[in-house]
Amino acid sequence: MSAHHPIAIIGAGLGGLMLARVLHVNGVTCAVFDLDASPTARSQGGMLDLHVDSGQAALRAAGLYDEFRGLVFQGGEATRILDKHGVVRFAEEDHGDGSGEHDRPEVNRRDLRDLLLGSLPEGTIRWGAKVVEARALGDGRHEVMLADGNKFTTELLVGADGAWSRVRSLVSDAKPSYCGLSFVELSLEGADKRHPAAAGLVGQGMMFALSDSKGFLGHRDPDGSLHVYAALLADESWSTSGEIDFADTEKAKVALAEYFSDWHEDFLDLIIGADGALVPRPIHALPIDHQWDRVPGVTLVGDAAHLMSPFAGEGANLALQDGAELAAALATNPGRPEAALSQYEAALFPRSQAAAAQSADGLLLCFNPESPQALLDFFNSIPR
Repeated sequence: MSAHHPIAIIGAGLGGLMLARVLHVNGVTCAVFDLDASPTARSQGGMLDLHVDSGQAALRAAGLYDEFRGLVFQGGEATRILDKHGVVRFAEEDHGDGSGEHDRPEVNRRDLRDLLLGSLPEGTIRWGAKVVEARALGDGRHEVMLADGNKFTTELLVGADGAWSRVRSLVSDAKPSYCGLSFVELSLEGADKRHPAAAGLVGQGMMFALSDSKGFLGHRDPDGSLHVYAALLADESWSTSGEIDFADTEKAKVALAEYFSDWHEDFLDLIIGADGALVPRPIHALPIDHQWDRVPGVTLVGDAAHLMSPFAGEGANLALQDGAELAAALATNPGRPEAALSQYEAALFPRSQAAAAQSADGLLLCFNPESPQALLDFFNSIPR
């Protein structure tokens, strides 16, 4: 006999957890299913800057804003832009006193996720629950099959299951497409002592080093490590073509460094000095205008709804906002789920499309033959 959950959330990322938390705050129960075996099964990425009207507003709705402020990386809003010669072309400091000009405090994604996890009642999340199929039963109800053979039914199914969402196919035929850009993720531990030149390049917050349609995007973590992405315009198959054997880390370092052979030698330390494996990450996005007709009993949040490149800084913020606003719509429309979903999606589509367009423009701003000039012009145009 199948289990039944009135509200089932697929995915325990930021959007799914925020949805579950704000539902809990409003006295509404739900069940969350995640394919990971545990909360610590994989890395959660690096730093996030949370925006006042989206990520921070969601944390206020969740009753977690004060706890969040305690997790903020003081000084992390510092930003610098360099060219391939290591020349600093733009620098903006964050004095760590909470008076940042743009109020986009930096927080470690893992710490933020742990905050949300700890705010939920025990038993809310089912770990090791990989969804393999979901089908409509009629009247807004759905049946969800899991990889272990178990299944359940639900009156409201929410896809918070990321870029390659299984739930998305219930509402949309859209699939992510490659953006033409590939990252290689790098980490350097104890950078100030072990890699002082690299630490000097990155500075205290975020670094953009751009030239010739490629570059490095990096930031400092609160523990003193550096989280860096080497970025290249490349074919979609570049990371799997065998041109770089990422299974052999030392050979991969040498091969990747060749792409930056005419850059200042300190940039090469970001690659050669990296700790652990080099992880290729091709960048994908859903269509900018992605939306769907109202489908009874199902909707999407976060990357499942609006996957975009990271060049607007909106992905995590939108996921948090999606979760909070969907929960609020459900709480204020008791017994009327379709009214709640219509209300939620009416706001979701225009804001996600605006952010996706900004993200696509941001990618072009950073990766073009004249870079970093376009990015410099953008930062210099911001009133201060």
